[in-house]
Amino acid sequence: MKVLFVCLCSAFFAGFYDNVYAQLKPSVIEGKVLTDTHIPAQAATVILLTSRDSSISNSTITSKDGVFKFIGLSPGSYLLLVKVVGFKTAYSRSYTAIEDQTIHTSDIILSPDTKQLKEVSVVSSKPQIEVKPGRVILNVQNDLLAQGISAFDILKQSVGVRVDNDNNFSIIGRQSALITIDGKPTNLSGEDLLGVLKGIQSNTIDYIELITSGSAKYEASGGGIINIVLKKGKNNGLNATLTGTLGYGKYYKSNAGIIFNDRSDKFNVFGNYTYSHDKTFHDFTEYRSSEYNNVTTDYDVSYNGIQKSDNNNFGFGTDYFISPGQTVGFLINGMVRTDNFSKNNNLNILNNGSLDSTITANSDLDRHVTRLNYNINYSGKLDKKGTTLLADLNYTTYDRASAEYITNRFYDASGNTYRPDSMLQNLSPSHIRIWLSKIDFSDPLSKNSKLEGGIKFSDVTSNNDLIFGPLVNGQYQSDPKFTNHFVYTEKVNAAYVNFESKFNKFDLTTGLRAEQTIATGNSITAGQQVNSNYLNFFPQVLFSYAVDDNHDFSLSYNRGIQRPLYEEINPFLYYVDLYDYRSGNPNLKPEYTNLIELSYNYKKTFVTTLYSNIITDAYTFDYYHQIDSSGVSIKTQKNFGTIYNYGISFFAPVTFANWWNADFNLDASYQRYVAYPENGNLNQGVQDIIFITTQRFIISKAMTAELSGRYESPTFYGITRYKANYSVNAGIGTQLFNKRASLKLNVSDIFNTLHDRGSINYQNLNMVLTDKVESQIARLIFSWYFGKTRAKTTSHHTGNEDEQKRTGPVGTN
Repeated sequence: MKVLFVCLCSAFFAGFYDNVYAQLKPSVIEGKVLTDTHIPAQAATVILLTSRDSSISNSTITSKDGVFKFIGLSPGSYLLLVKVVGFKTAYSRSYTAIEDQTIHTSDIILSPDTKQLKEVSVVSSKPQIEVKPGRVILNVQNDLLAQGISAFDILKQSVGVRVDNDNNFSIIGRQSALITIDGKPTNLSGEDLLGVLKGIQSNTIDYIELITSGSAKYEASGGGIINIVLKKGKNNGLNATLTGTLGYGKYYKSNAGIIFNDRSDKFNVFGNYTYSHDKTFHDFTEYRSSEYNNVTTDYDVSYNGIQKSDNNNFGFGTDYFISPGQTVGFLINGMVRTDNFSKNNNLNILNNGSLDSTITANSDLDRHVTRLNYNINYSGKLDKKGTTLLADLNYTTYDRASAEYITNRFYDASGNTYRPDSMLQNLSPSHIRIWLSKIDFSDPLSKNSKLEGGIKFSDVTSNNDLIFGPLVNGQYQSDPKFTNHFVYTEKVNAAYVNFESKFNKFDLTTGLRAEQTIATGNSITAGQQVNSNYLNFFPQVLFSYAVDDNHDFSLSYNRGIQRPLYEEINPFLYYVDLYDYRSGNPNLKPEYTNLIELSYNYKKTFVTTLYSNIITDAYTFDYYHQIDSSGVSIKTQKNFGTIYNYGISFFAPVTFANWWNADFNLDASYQRYVAYPENGNLNQGVQDIIFITTQRFIISKAMTAELSGRYESPTFYGITRYKANYSVNAGIGTQLFNKRASLKLNVSDIFNTLHDRGSINYQNLNMVLTDKVESQIARLIFSWYFGKTRAKTTSHHTGNEDEQKRTGPVGTN
């Protein structure tokens, strides 16, 4: 009976306890985990412990906002333990849970675990050069020889880029490439473009794209696109890098700058500022002959120019994260640049080999340039499948004030003055306004296909004055032969559709772009107006086939256009000396290119490309018109003829040892120039071989070194034959202060061999020239990084993720 009684009592009290407990409502504990910079700690492990014995009661993972929640808790006392890779383990105080209560804990703040960061952090670096179908990516920040120099200097030494001393850029044969900054065309050329590129320092550049075969969403540039992508900090918290450079060649060079960003869960504020101050030289010689009335007249020119520059380059922007998939941003960037040129030009005139006279032209030119770009942008993911919408609105202003005062002096063969000095004024202000808006839409039709489309509108007004004339009775007079006011307007309306698909081992990208151009050139002083209105269609196809993991092929076709730049169609007659002028051509028409590329990629590393492009109405090289009766030579551009270009290129990164690796690039082409009948009887072919190599050495854990060399064979461009060109660069760098700082030394053109040497013998023109800009320069660069460093977990990369995903930076519309 006792046993039965005990059992009945136990059952009764157990049932009573269960019934009472069932009527109690459970509790909730929730809170937030933040890093030391008050950034939400996503995917942090939060463990719920009982206070009595620290036994584990439950666990969870924080959301992207750093939030955690425990529900259905029994009454009792609890504490929290938080673990995140790269941070010290954190504990909360005890919390007592009672019936039907939600407890909001204090924010749990994590402290960095520097020891653990060293153990698990793997900082992977991209290769300096990435070669992909239709484009090459230059990762500037990983290039030791690219530190402390400008975008202009980086391009001059880069694989696949040609830069001549007239500041023309090309990446396909010799055809001019379109220069864009963050996908927006600069719409500048010559000295104006040079000033912008010299103002962009390497510490503000993320990477540079060389696009030879872009999709239809890219600008339809026949000569390819050089896209300079500026840095936009992505690290959480406040981060900044300070950089200072001291350099010396024949003259001094220096710059200092800061780039920063401060990112939180809702905002990313970023910016940069760089000030550079330098002095450089430019020398050239020209020996030209002219035949008239049985007299051979030779013009022997020796020019020396010294340029002093002060440049302020800046950018500031912010992104607001409306939601995880939507961002709106604002950006303003630009430059304020002041240049002073000191020019000394010496012209000896010889008749039948004997010195007849000498004319010297000395001048000082002061130039002030302000460029501002304002941008509002939106990017949004519209649904879960990944439909996206991108929108941009840009307004750019470019203002140049330029004043030059020239003194000409005249001497006979004995060195005596034979006429009074001539004083000349040369004023050339310029004002450019650019409105650009675009919208891009992308719709993933399926897991393996995507449809893209977009529209773009640009409206450009270029207002240029040239006021030129002599000093007469103490007042400068305008010479109507040289003075002009020219206004150019250009509207380009563009639309494109692009389709991408993957099936089995095949990838296909095909698209069509339409561009309508409406342009008017109005020479107000001369009362002349030139109108252009044309519509063009530009198809594009890129077909890839992966045979297996080691062998890939791609075939692409692009049609493109190269529109004349504003200075090229401006009919101004620019004065160099009494016998040498530069002139624009208002009747210049666009040139068109058809490009085919066939590439083979071995092990996602070694790339071989066969290419062919045909350029019609080619004009992107200098053409000289000599007037024998006066001896005057006028350099201009005209639609000269057709260029046929066939070539093969190789790119091979090679690892010789764990401390030594190298890149090798060879580009060999055959080019044929065929003139239109009205331009002469030129029909000439020539080879062009460019070889570039960069050798990299790991000296220690903190120290590396690089050595690069470039060689270009003798070649022919337009009507000019050039001799071989070659140079060698070297650099060494070390990390300091626990890898928070670096010190680098690089020397460009060690042997001072980089210069152009050419000759022209065409129709009535016979000329030999040399052109040398300062290139042998040593630079010492110090960089210091401070701020939050994100922890990086250990992972394994095969090196071909990008190729597998077939993704890349967003192109320009």
